[in-house]
Amino acid sequence: MARESTNPALTRIPALNGRGAQGYPPPPTPPTGAPYGPPAGGIDYTKRQDPLEAGFDRPDAGPRDTGRMTVDDVIMRTGIMLAVVFGAAALTWVSGLAALAFPAAIVGLVLGLVITFKQITNPAAILAYAAVEGVFLGGLSKIVADSVGFNGGDGGAVVVQALVGTAGVAALMLFLYKSGRIRVTPQFQKMVIAATLGFFVLIMANLVFSLFSGGPGLRGGTLGILVGVVAIGLASMNLVLDFDLIEKAARQGVPERYGWLAAFGLVVTLVWLYVEILRLLAIFSGRD
Repeated sequence: MARESTNPALTRIPALNGRGAQGYPPPPTPPTGAPYGPPAGGIDYTKRQDPLEAGFDRPDAGPRDTGRMTVDDVIMRTGIMLAVVFGAAALTWVSGLAALAFPAAIVGLVLGLVITFKQITNPAAILAYAAVEGVFLGGLSKIVADSVGFNGGDGGAVVVQALVGTAGVAALMLFLYKSGRIRVTPQFQKMVIAATLGFFVLIMANLVFSLFSGGPGLRGGTLGILVGVVAIGLASMNLVLDFDLIEKAARQGVPERYGWLAAFGLVVTLVWLYVEILRLLAIFSGRD
């Protein structure tokens, strides 16, 4: 059974968390007593064989032959989603439609929840989410860049640094996971899940406080830097849990269509990571 992730986009999928039906029936065995083509590998299927024995004699079917998800599927679909995100973000930036960031955030949240809880594997819906997130990130990045520039900083450089930082952190966590330097043990999993849930409760409480006080609360100044560092660390650890879950789900032979949901879950975590890095860099740029 695959270990759980704190990413709800993945944990709500029965096939990815080990709670749903998995596996595929064995390939059909050749008919006994009837010609089955020329012998292959020294096996003559024209002879009567025990059905079970005949099934073992046949060549192994690969993931593509049985319609199972592979890690390559997830990588390819994640790349497609990120291309859509970047494209929508670039269009939002150059068109000056930064005001769409807030409504796009709401639409993206709703669409993301629908995809997650209804376990939608339709590529059109998932790519639509990627486009909406691109509008949100493009608008948010433009707002942050303009704010940094207004205060005398280089807003464009901050956005580029956030993009490079996100890619660098993701690559580092993938390396640490694949090299075995970070192992997803039950203790590690419980620690990350508890810390992530506690962090989001804290952030939601801070959001309510900020709405009434009119200030950033925990998200500004020196305290904001500390909270940002913690958030980036948690997002990074969640990437490791996502990598582990996807790799184990691929080994279990989950259906190929879940590759889109796995890619969706990774993009959700990457968006969170980028926003936190961008926020942290913006705070640093405003300090003397």
